[in-house]
Amino acid sequence: MSEITILMVDDEVAIINLMRIYLKNEGYKLLQACSGYEALELIRIHKVDLIILDVMMPQMDGIQTCMKIREENNLPIIMLSAKSQDIDKITGLSIGADDYVTKPFSPLELTARVKSQLRRYTHLNSRVVQDEQEIRIHELIINTVSRRLTVAGEEVKLTPKEFAVLHTLAVNRGFVLSMDKIYTTVWNQPFMESKNSIIVHIRKLRKKIEKDPQHPEYIKTVWGIGYKFE
Repeated sequence: MSEITILMVDDEVAIINLMRIYLKNEGYKLLQACSGYEALELIRIHKVDLIILDVMMPQMDGIQTCMKIREENNLPIIMLSAKSQDIDKITGLSIGADDYVTKPFSPLELTARVKSQLRRYTHLNSRVVQDEQEIRIHELIINTVSRRLTVAGEEVKLTPKEFAVLHTLAVNRGFVLSMDKIYTTVWNQPFMESKNSIIVHIRKLRKKIEKDPQHPEYIKTVWGIGYKFE
């Protein structure tokens, strides 16, 4: 089994050094970064299994860093912040964070959160690998081989692009995908401000899979960022 690597991004070195002790006791390797830019470079170079990301950092803050990470990666992200207001937690979670811990925190609690997110991530990914031909989400069944979709037992006809958009969102369920990421994945070409194409396809998909397209249960809009499949 390969070593699990945690990346902790915080400009308070003392906190990183403290968490290094606790995470090492659990058998984890810890990489450290003091800025969002440094974190993005480390993710590019190393295989990282989970990120602990502080919100308040100079230059590129944790929110901006989280959004950039989510454009390419689905690995678990735990946000750290001295802010405790609900709106700050909602912001962090809505842009793709998996958990939110308020400073000051207990190192034991944060370590427990790390272990919990790693278990969840490993379980979700193993389930996808075991059943890669079929994705089941509530009443939706997406067959990736036949490229068929059924909703509540009824087959729903999709165009190839509609299926590709749906599949991209479904395999990344729970994570916010930017329009840029969706477009480059589905159309396999640079984004070039092609928002309308994505908006039109999302609108058509909602009409076909949602009970109430005006109040979607599956494809959620994350304003100013992109879309998330619940």
